[in-house]
Amino acid sequence: MELEFRTTSPLKEASELLAVPVFQSREDLVGLAAELDQALGGILSRARSRGDFRGREEDSLLLYASEEEGPARVAFLGAGPQDEMDADLIRRVAGRAVRLAEANSVTQLSFLVPQGNGEGVNVHDVAYRVQAAAEGMALASWDFRELVSEKDPEEEDGPPPLVTEGWLHLDSSAQDPEEVDGDGAVRTGHAVAEGQNLARDLQWRPGNVATPTHLGWVAEQLADAYGFGSRILGPGELEEEGMEALLSVSRGSDEEPRFIVLEHRGAGDDVPMVALVGKGLTFDTGGVSLKPAKGMESMKYDMSGGAAVLGAMKTVGLLQLPINVVGVVPSSENMVNGSANKPGDVIGTRAGKTVEVINTDAEGRLILADALSYTVDHFSPAAVVDCATLTGACVVALGHHAAALLGTDDDLMDELRAAGDRSGERCWPLPLWKPYRKQLESTVADLKNVGGRPAGSITAGWFLSEFVGSTSWAHLDIAGTAYGESDRPYHRKGGFGFPTRLLAEWLLARSS
Repeated sequence: MELEFRTTSPLKEASELLAVPVFQSREDLVGLAAELDQALGGILSRARSRGDFRGREEDSLLLYASEEEGPARVAFLGAGPQDEMDADLIRRVAGRAVRLAEANSVTQLSFLVPQGNGEGVNVHDVAYRVQAAAEGMALASWDFRELVSEKDPEEEDGPPPLVTEGWLHLDSSAQDPEEVDGDGAVRTGHAVAEGQNLARDLQWRPGNVATPTHLGWVAEQLADAYGFGSRILGPGELEEEGMEALLSVSRGSDEEPRFIVLEHRGAGDDVPMVALVGKGLTFDTGGVSLKPAKGMESMKYDMSGGAAVLGAMKTVGLLQLPINVVGVVPSSENMVNGSANKPGDVIGTRAGKTVEVINTDAEGRLILADALSYTVDHFSPAAVVDCATLTGACVVALGHHAAALLGTDDDLMDELRAAGDRSGERCWPLPLWKPYRKQLESTVADLKNVGGRPAGSITAGWFLSEFVGSTSWAHLDIAGTAYGESDRPYHRKGGFGFPTRLLAEWLLARSS
């Protein structure tokens, strides 16, 4: 989707559809909404007075203009209570505008960024609202169609045309558009969405397409496009690196593992790296501890953490952020053959610690253990953030509204929580207290790969913490937030690209 910030009045632009958010309020209409209502003969005011349009998020009113100039259609979209407006509400309303455009076969959309009454509005906040609107539009306009036979949208059973062009406007009665860096805000929002859309592409590709080799190829494409340093390790290099845990997981599959490293150096050589590490398990049968057959097709999403890291690196490349960052993705399948890990096996790790495998379905922490060890030793990063669809216990604890957050640095965790609130991809901390470590004690190895049913997300976090030493580290368990069904209009059922936006917001804050 191409996006453009425009300083002219949307009433003077010949657009196919103009979407105008309207807050839930008993007060009179103000600004452009009032001007439009007057031009349309007061139809919105009448709908409000009769209770048919209250400004709730589920409310909408589509009208058709009679004049030749200006927008051909005007949609008033309820935005809820004004005092509850945040960036994600703007994303949602912008996403609803795109969905409405799709339903009416409209490919070009104008969107009025909501500003309320404008009292005390900070210009930076306004720019962030423009960014959020750009994200919502670009995310909602994405659809995964690359593996479906092409059909003419004009045919009865053809897919609706996608919205390909978006214009973002400000209400000049509340804020002079010339005072806002709208172009920069749109560029940032579009880059964040493009990164997330790449992550969604990778998530949605089936396991026979998005193999570890494929993820490595995508990483090389990113390196070529944005000037990243890259290193893609295969089985031989993994042997040399001593990544026994990653290799042990991959031995159950005919697909070769890959270990992906992308480096962006946007700051000086004396500035330390920050690191993103994402689990790239491209298909997870559970191994010998086999998963139930029902729903196993969704295990193509077990590489969502790795997809998000690659997506965040695309955002970094598009914006050429002034930061040094490395993205690391250990990638393999978890399948079953005569060489696969067995419950009771003891395996080595790159860090030299031995692990008793209690459950072969707890393989993500094994490949991440080697990845974290590699990242800390090779880059001495100032901070490491890993993300992984790691535990079902996380879904039990937090449902599908937030990722679990664990770590060794309270300041880093606060940064991530703030980035999650800004991005709408929230995370919530769980304790990493020492008594939980006892659940990982083994009689035959340095530790077990699972600590039992109680506090499963916490013991998984404890396991990972064994491989980062004293480095500032945080872990995002995204098992409940990476894919599924959602009521957010900018999502589609399937992979969401979570937590690409969270990671991007964290890097944007760090780089500024």
